[in-house]
Amino acid sequence: MSVFLLPSSPFGMLLPHFPVVSSGRPREQFHLILGGSSNRKRKHLHAGNWHCRPRIIVASKMDDSNDTLADVADDEDGSLRYEILDMKEDELIETRRALSEAQARQKALEKERDQLLEEFAHSEAKRKEYVAAVLHDKELAISELESAKSLFHQKLQESVEEKFALESKLVLAKQDAVELAIQVEKLAEIAFQQATSHILEDAQLRVSAAENLAAESAFNVEEQIRKTTEDTISSIIEQSKDSIGKALDAAEKARNQATKAVAAFTDSINPIDAIASVQSENIKLQGAISDLEGQLLLSKGEVDRLKMDLQQAQVQANAAELRASNSEKALLEFQELSRKKALEQEEEIRSLLEKIKKEAVEKKRAVSKAFKAELESIKAAIDAASETTRSRDDAYMRRCEALQRSLRASESALKMWRQRAEMAETLLLKERPENQEDEDAIYVINGGRIDLLTDDDSQKWKLLSDGPRKEIPQWMASRIRSIRPKFPPRKIDMSEALNTNFKALELPKLEEVWSIAQEKPKEGDMLIEHVIEKEVIEKKRKALERALQRKTVKGKRIPEETKLEPGTGTGREIVFQAFNWESWRRQWYQELAIKAADLSQSGMTAVWFPPPTESVAPQGYMPSDLYNLNSSYGSLEELKSCIEEMHSQELLALGDVVLNHRCAHKQSPNGVWNIFGGKLAWGPEAIVCDDPNFQGRGNPSSGDIFHAAPNVDHSQDFVRRDIKEWLNSLRNDIGFDGWRLDFVRGFSGTYVKEYIEASNPAFAIGEYWDSLAYEHGNLCYNQDAHRQRIVNWINATGGTSSAFDVTTKGILHSALHDQYWRLIDPQGKPTGVMGWWPSRACTFLENHDTGSTQGHWPFPRDKLAQGYAYILTHPGTPVIFYDHFYDFGIRDVLTELIEARRRAGVHCRSSVKIYHANNEGYVAQVGDTLVMKLGHFDWNPSKENQLDGSWQKFIDKGSDYQVWLRQ
Repeated sequence: MSVFLLPSSPFGMLLPHFPVVSSGRPREQFHLILGGSSNRKRKHLHAGNWHCRPRIIVASKMDDSNDTLADVADDEDGSLRYEILDMKEDELIETRRALSEAQARQKALEKERDQLLEEFAHSEAKRKEYVAAVLHDKELAISELESAKSLFHQKLQESVEEKFALESKLVLAKQDAVELAIQVEKLAEIAFQQATSHILEDAQLRVSAAENLAAESAFNVEEQIRKTTEDTISSIIEQSKDSIGKALDAAEKARNQATKAVAAFTDSINPIDAIASVQSENIKLQGAISDLEGQLLLSKGEVDRLKMDLQQAQVQANAAELRASNSEKALLEFQELSRKKALEQEEEIRSLLEKIKKEAVEKKRAVSKAFKAELESIKAAIDAASETTRSRDDAYMRRCEALQRSLRASESALKMWRQRAEMAETLLLKERPENQEDEDAIYVINGGRIDLLTDDDSQKWKLLSDGPRKEIPQWMASRIRSIRPKFPPRKIDMSEALNTNFKALELPKLEEVWSIAQEKPKEGDMLIEHVIEKEVIEKKRKALERALQRKTVKGKRIPEETKLEPGTGTGREIVFQAFNWESWRRQWYQELAIKAADLSQSGMTAVWFPPPTESVAPQGYMPSDLYNLNSSYGSLEELKSCIEEMHSQELLALGDVVLNHRCAHKQSPNGVWNIFGGKLAWGPEAIVCDDPNFQGRGNPSSGDIFHAAPNVDHSQDFVRRDIKEWLNSLRNDIGFDGWRLDFVRGFSGTYVKEYIEASNPAFAIGEYWDSLAYEHGNLCYNQDAHRQRIVNWINATGGTSSAFDVTTKGILHSALHDQYWRLIDPQGKPTGVMGWWPSRACTFLENHDTGSTQGHWPFPRDKLAQGYAYILTHPGTPVIFYDHFYDFGIRDVLTELIEARRRAGVHCRSSVKIYHANNEGYVAQVGDTLVMKLGHFDWNPSKENQLDGSWQKFIDKGSDYQVWLRQ
């Protein structure tokens, strides 16, 4: 129970400042009740003087076990429950001082209220500005989003149209491929039929000729035998007739003689003479008979000889018949073999067609899959953009709602402060007439909260004034305690109330309000989320633009940019020979690394390095230890650093490898240098046996002999294995991307194919250099034999390597001296390897052998610009020499021609159509977008009837050369 004195005063809100005597803890909750009966005056206010009647107030604290209300006893009622205590004079003084303090506090409250109103007005203005700024940002964001959506829809429409165009092109390409395959099949069938028919006709003609020859021989032999037999028989018959006639004549004579003898005998004539004559006639007759028998024997011998000739003729006829039958068998076998080959070719063509169909289907599937993936990514981007837009709108709405809640809280706080100020003003300034009693005013004070209760008839008033009729049960007290409001703890005195940390209403601080208005990012603020969302939207927008750009670039990519075959690159290489014959005298790798960015910007795509291995000659072309890469050009580390610099500029690094020969480290017991050292410690078995200088024990050479060093026998398995391992180490450990193969005339191209397939270079060039055809000191027009030898070597490599077009270089030496007719062959194509196999032709004007300080075959210096204008605008892979680019003052000419080649899209497989090639000049169209002219020939595209389209002159060097590009 706590007991304290209180004057009869309406200022219940000041009671916490009065001294209080309490038996409970000082910070527990109290209920303070002021009041009495309604028919009595409670206080009087006269000219600032207080006339108070002392009253007793007894307050009982409310603990956990009992909730009872304070009972109030009026001293006039004479209640026995309360005791009346007189108020002392010092309490009156204390009350007056409290009143003055209350008035001062009221003024402070008014001043604070005015400040709050002013701040509220200022914050309201800032809020409106911020809302306007937010709405403006929202409109800008919506407009940007709409523009992004329109741009995206436009790009999407373009991509869809592009997709339809690609599909149509794919369908057309597929149809073209099918038609081409059908035409190829028909052509192959026609060619096979023609070849077969030609061979069959030839064989039939040969068989018929053999049969005719045999029949004619047999007929001649028979005719000869018949004639000889007839002649012999006729001669025998004639001789027989003559002999018989002679015999008959002799017999007739004998008969006559006999008759005469008989007559003489009868006539008594002497018969001795007659007998002698008869005997002589008989002797003659016997001689004639013996001659006839000799002739018969001769005739028999002649007949036997004729029979033997007849037998020989029969043997020859039988042999002819046998040959004819063999020819027929061979013809049948050839027909069977031809039929089998035809079936195999037909099967190959069918498999090729199936492969083309499968590739077309797979390509279509891949294109559709890529397009679907692209559509999915675009849809995902759209969804992300929509989601980001929605989240940004939600963020704006949340921010607006937060601002509105803050403003409502400020308004409610202001209203509360206004109500409190008005209430305090009413309580402090309200005056009542003397001797006038009002109704009882009951104030409930709880830690700064004031509730005015004026309902006299309410149950609450009766309960407060009269007290409970009976003691409240425990269960009811617990229930009341569970539902009663929770108030802050009561303040005991003024100092505690002023120093407390408790605030009835948590209003934002001034700097917080200003930070929101000025949009200062703070941790946990909505503004940071807005900024982050804006950054996310910007990133996604840029990502979407990049994706659309990549799709556009991918759609425009030329099919030839992809690598088609091993060792031949993409077809758009421009090779730069990055050394000359004297480069070994300087720290070349270090100097070359500095030029990497310049070469890349100038349009080069591949850099040809000097030989990297240890060498007897400083230039590197007499290698000894292949694995020792510390050469005259620099150390191994410098080589790697230089190659890395080339790769950083997206340049290919081509290594110059010498595979034909190798210098030995030691002498054999015979004093011959044929013992190799280093990691590849070969012996004489690694040297070809037909090398006349080094006593090799290997197999014969498969090419020409290089007499200055031992020629390597590439037919040995261990040699090829070691070389392939070395090439792979250069590829994987050092970083070379391809090869320049030195002196490939010394060994077969089949070995080169094996080395290229094993090392898988991005690009490879072979040096097949031999002499062109000359007549009386002048270059021959027909150089087909020369370029055929180069093409044969490329064929031997299986087409895996290119070769330097030495034929074109040699022809340009003469053609640029007003003999431009040399630049076209009878078929209307270029006269070098470029005309037969352009994708494998590496065109050049000079290198370290033909030019530089060696000068074995220098190009005319005044024709360098024309020469480069020819090779840089024509198909094939052009090679630019270091001296020409950096030392000869034609760098700008070369970069201009490289740019023309790039813009026109000229590559190693571009088509060439030559319009003019005579003494005055040369005109050709390369691809579909470039036309070039050499010489003083008066020509431009408008003068050519067969040349359609609109053309713009890109390079004009007068009578030297001119280049036009299609607009």
